[in-house]
Amino acid sequence: MAEEPELESGAAPERQPDTPGARLRAAREAQGLSIQDVATRTRIAQRQLEAIERDDYAALPGIPYAVGFARAYARAIDVDEVAIAADVRSAVHNSDLGSNRYEAFEPADPARVPSRALAWTAAAIVVLLVAGFAVWRTQVMTPPTGEEIAAQQAAPAPAATKPAAGARPAAPVVQTVVFTANDDVWLRIYDETGERLKDGLMKKGESFTLPANARNPMILTGRPQALAVTVGGKPIAPLGPPDRTIADVPVNAEALLARAAPAAGQVQGRSAPAAPEPVAPASASVSAPAAVD
Repeated sequence: MAEEPELESGAAPERQPDTPGARLRAAREAQGLSIQDVATRTRIAQRQLEAIERDDYAALPGIPYAVGFARAYARAIDVDEVAIAADVRSAVHNSDLGSNRYEAFEPADPARVPSRALAWTAAAIVVLLVAGFAVWRTQVMTPPTGEEIAAQQAAPAPAATKPAAGARPAAPVVQTVVFTANDDVWLRIYDETGERLKDGLMKKGESFTLPANARNPMILTGRPQALAVTVGGKPIAPLGPPDRTIADVPVNAEALLARAAPAAGQVQGRSAPAAPEPVAPASASVSAPAAVD
């Protein structure tokens, strides 16, 4: 009978960890990390991480946190967090804790779980809002007293003011400013910001109407006598002496109306010759008669 070959001596094969907590602990130790290192990475308390490694889910704040903390642990040490979460759910269902129905909420990031102080603050705000609404509702819904009703009925109703028949609000009068060239003349009209409204040579007979929305318009020209200016059709006196350069002269309707109107007979800045003064007739010299003795 042939002898059976002897088994090679050696260590027995290692048993692979079969629980989620054991797998996480083995992965951590393989990377040379301490439980405190994982706590620093995940910001989860060390005692809670130790409970996960022991698969002691009853020591955690609640069943939903067991899955969330286990996922965060696995993510911190590069272990398949989806598989770990599934195994934790299965372990919870198979334990005594699984007999109780647990919520589907799982904190994706335990560091973002609201603190107890924040929860109390939110609850206090809700209570204040409810109290404020109750006070407002009480004030609005309180019926008026008999004295208030009597005072309201005794007060005379204000007489309605009716507009006069056919009366219409007067429309603002627009004073149009028009420049007409009596001769070829160069000019520049600009507003207070320096924007040029008119710039260049105006031919004889050409007209320019100042925009109604121009802000503080002014004029620059070297021949003011070559311009005839009207405001609302009313002639305005020349803007300056003949052949004298004027600049920054206001040409809005109000400023032009404040100027004196052109004198009668004044044509293109020149006055009509004055009429000769009448000459009084020479008085006849009368001699007094000589006295008679």
